[in-house]
Amino acid sequence: MDTKLTDEKAGFLKRKNIEISAKRYLQDAMSAMALGLFATLLMGTILDTLGTQTANLFGENAVSAFLIAVAAVAKDMMIMGAGIGVAVATGLKAPPLVIYSSVVTGAMGATMTGFGIPLAGGPAGAFIAVALGAEFGKMVSKETKVDILVTPAVTILVGGLAAKLVGPGVGWCLYKLGSLIMTATEWQPFWFGIFIAVVVGLVLTAPISSAALCIMMNLSGLAAGAATVGCCAQMVGFAVASYKENGVGGLVAQGIGTSMLQVSNIIRNPWILVPPTLAAAIVGPLSTCIFHMTNIPVGAGMGTCGLVGQIGTFTDMGFSMDVLWKVVLLHIVLPAALALVIDRIMRRAGLIKDGDYKLDL
Repeated sequence: MDTKLTDEKAGFLKRKNIEISAKRYLQDAMSAMALGLFATLLMGTILDTLGTQTANLFGENAVSAFLIAVAAVAKDMMIMGAGIGVAVATGLKAPPLVIYSSVVTGAMGATMTGFGIPLAGGPAGAFIAVALGAEFGKMVSKETKVDILVTPAVTILVGGLAAKLVGPGVGWCLYKLGSLIMTATEWQPFWFGIFIAVVVGLVLTAPISSAALCIMMNLSGLAAGAATVGCCAQMVGFAVASYKENGVGGLVAQGIGTSMLQVSNIIRNPWILVPPTLAAAIVGPLSTCIFHMTNIPVGAGMGTCGLVGQIGTFTDMGFSMDVLWKVVLLHIVLPAALALVIDRIMRRAGLIKDGDYKLDL
């Protein structure tokens, strides 16, 4: 009897495309969330920067005013949680009615405060509210003759409960964690420069969204600068170290795309992870102690992906020749040179061989 019930439950979950796993939530849903953040907060930041710089160069004009106005709306869609709602529900492979209802649950998760917690859930609260609401919405989807009423109602009600009971607590914890990391980096810039650059860089290469993580922690200042160079070290490091195997296509795909492409190769030979990671450990404290690089949350976990980390740096530090050469040196030149040197040493030691970085491009 118990076996039969278990089989029926497994069959139901499979039929509803509900998968309770780290891959579904930490990889699929968080990666989708990152795309939602890019389409709202990131694009808003880029457009705002373009509008502001246009106004600085040519004076206030209709084009700059339009760009700034559009940017404000785009960024509001992240702050209000709507972009996260659609993205996470899509990542969870929800049916249309659940996706549309997740606009509401995302907004509730991002903006609702909890009992005794005055802080709103923010991006983390939106993620949790959407994830729980979407999964329950998927369970009841097309199970009744009044699906158009039942599915949105269940999605919104469950998401609302999660937004009220769970989201603010999780959002508060991540916010406090981010504050602790930023304070610790100010206190011990050398050691935390290493720690943050290495950890966030590894998260970027792993099938988890480092961008979403940094945004949920609201990481900024020196800590965000260290996170950025750590991500750059992974992307640029893998791009140049694997140039022999992957050519220009691999250089571009990893250098301004993602180092996540190397995950399967890392599983086969974990030694290939060492050159970019050591490069991150070296560049991290240079960023915090010598060059005092900073960034905004949306750029902290992006590295050179779409040059978002660089845009974020210019947004936070201002665009000048002084900042430009620091960005080029710490985000590109040093990570590339260090990764190449370490890679060559490891090749001579027989730890890395030709073909270990090969991608199927």
